[in-house]
Amino acid sequence: MKSVSIMLQEAQNIKSFVSIINKYPYDIDLRSGRYVVDAKSFLGVYGLDFRMPLTVVYDGYNANLEEFLKKYAIAC
Repeated sequence: MKSVSIMLQEAQNIKSFVSIINKYPYDIDLRSGRYVVDAKSFLGVYGLDFRMPLTVVYDGYNANLEEFLKKYAIAC
């Protein structure tokens, strides 16, 4: 299981993020504190607190996904 800390600050970032994540055939979750939502769900993602870093959690390796997440990644 891999995880990457990200920040989504604008509505356009959220829309783009969810649209791209939906292209991957496996489960991808977003964690914010004690809440975990499906990263492919617009409603779930919009319900999170974007003032805090979010953690993307997924299994396996995909070079395209890793490169995409770098766009939103923050240093921990």
